[in-house]
Amino acid sequence: MRIHSLQDLKDRFAPSDRMPVVFLGHGSPMHAIEDGPFSRSWARLGQSLPRPKAILVVSAHWMTNGTTLVDVSAMPRTIHDFYGFPEALYQQQYPAPGQPDLARDVVTLLHSHRAAGDDTWGLDHGAWAVLKFLYPDADVPVFQVSVDMGRGLEHQLEIGRALSELRNRGVLILGSGNVVHNLRAMRRGGKPLDFAQEFDALFADRLADRDFSVLADAEGLGALFTAAHPTVDHYLPALTIAGASDARDELTFMTDAIDLGSVSMRSFIFHAN
Repeated sequence: MRIHSLQDLKDRFAPSDRMPVVFLGHGSPMHAIEDGPFSRSWARLGQSLPRPKAILVVSAHWMTNGTTLVDVSAMPRTIHDFYGFPEALYQQQYPAPGQPDLARDVVTLLHSHRAAGDDTWGLDHGAWAVLKFLYPDADVPVFQVSVDMGRGLEHQLEIGRALSELRNRGVLILGSGNVVHNLRAMRRGGKPLDFAQEFDALFADRLADRDFSVLADAEGLGALFTAAHPTVDHYLPALTIAGASDARDELTFMTDAIDLGSVSMRSFIFHAN
C-alpha cells in the first residue's frame, strides 16, 4: 500500500514494538534555518513517529572507503560541513547525547562488514539539519554509521539488513541523503529536469514493488542513474533504509518534490502494518 501524504500519518502507525525506518531527502543545508515545506514536513513527522530509545543515522556526508565506521562518542559534536552559507547556519548546534554502548553493539553486529568504532566524527549536517525538526529538544540519544564508498550499492542493502534487528530494540534507523542528487545540474528557481523526474519516479516504483535488486544495479540503471548520481554518496542511505525494511512493512512517501532542478526531496517511511 502506498500513501503519498503526511495527513493523519500518526494514525497509520499501527501499535508495534518494531520501530519504523525512515529516509529523508535533506537537500540544501539552508532548510535547517528556513521555514519551508520540507522543514515543516520533518517537524510533522517527528510529532507522528513513536518515540525511539535511540536514533542511528546513516548520512550521505560521512563517507569511508573499505570500512564502516560507527560513532561511539558520548557527546557527538555538531559538524558544519559546508562552505559559503550565512553565519546563522554555522551557529546551529544539536547537543544530543550519544549512545556508546549501543554503538559498540553495532560495531559487533557489522563485524563481517569491516566495521570499527570511531570517536572523532559526531553529527554532520545530514543528521542534525533534519533531527532538529524531528526531535527539537535534542533529548534522544543519537549516533552515526558511515557509508562505505568502496563496496558497491548491494553492500549498503546488506548493511540495512544487518541493522534491521535494531528495530526491535527501540532504535529508529534514519537515512539522510537524496534520491536524485546532481549538483552540477542544479539551478536556482529552475523547473525539475527530465532526468531527475524520471529517476525519482523509477525509484519510487521499484521501491514500492520491493524490487531492490534493480535499485542496486548501477550498470543496469545505466545513463539515467549516472545523471541522477554523478557520485553515489547521497543514494547509499536510501538503500540502507530499503534493506532495513521487510515485506511486512507498509510504505509511506512524503515530500516528493524536485528542488533546484536536480535534487529530489523525496522521503519515505517503512513501518509495521
